[in-house]
Amino acid sequence: MRKIAFGYSNRCNARCAHCVAAGDNHEDIKMDLSRAKEIIGDMVEAGVMGISFTAGEPFIYFDDLLELITLCWDANIYTRVVTNSYWAGTPEKADQRIKLLQECGLSQLRMSYSRWHQQNIPRQNVLNAARSCIAAGVKYFVSFVTDFSEKDDTYEQFLRNNGLIFFPEPVIYAGRANFFDREGIFTDYQENRCAMNSYLAPDLTMYACCDAGSHFNTTDFFKLGNLKNDSIDILFQKSETHQLYNCIRSMGITAIASFVGYTAREIVTYRKCELCKKMFDSPEMLKTLDVSTVMKLLNWAR
Repeated sequence: MRKIAFGYSNRCNARCAHCVAAGDNHEDIKMDLSRAKEIIGDMVEAGVMGISFTAGEPFIYFDDLLELITLCWDANIYTRVVTNSYWAGTPEKADQRIKLLQECGLSQLRMSYSRWHQQNIPRQNVLNAARSCIAAGVKYFVSFVTDFSEKDDTYEQFLRNNGLIFFPEPVIYAGRANFFDREGIFTDYQENRCAMNSYLAPDLTMYACCDAGSHFNTTDFFKLGNLKNDSIDILFQKSETHQLYNCIRSMGITAIASFVGYTAREIVTYRKCELCKKMFDSPEMLKTLDVSTVMKLLNWAR
């Protein structure tokens, strides 16, 4: 199923220290609403079945968001909005916004939550938003961003005490979080497969990966192109037929690293997105993984 993270704007009302979507030299960019509507129409024609409105804080342009979600609903596209819940300061305010989203056909709300988010947004806002979703019958979940340190225990307990649906999401060490200190990794050897959901940025650049992929500035490995020059369908095809992308999806980053000569110790030292960047933001590595080598990789198995 084709699905995409839709970055209508990268503007945000908070400046969280761990944000993967923004760096220190951040410039606010927003799509034109009429162009965004055209793009959604093109996505319908291209068979896109899921759109997640993300990047900056989508609720900043709430009226625009309602229009875009309505378009998706009319086209039977599953929609998700990722938010920091700044707008849910009281139960009444949360109910008002969720009611409007429910009437437009929103499929799911995803609330970002962490000790970094909550330096900017009271955690009660997340609870208000979740309770409003429950009352309105809108699916939700809390994305609990964590580095798995003891500092996060009380934040996790808050979610558990209030019976909220949540999933731990590891910090991605890119964007502002690129400068964080890393704790040692204590885990078994993992395949580290990645679904690589595509991401459309506010400047209409499309990337094959929606997390750290837009930060691969040396090689632009995940950059597919721009809608000013190519159609959404062509860019999706480029992602779906790229041999190395498909190796990441099917074999996993760990297997590729082992194939090209990384030692086991090196592989488990790096987190998934960091290992991916170490390999694919390197011109030398991409030169090593030329077409003939990728064909050998595809035939390389236990």
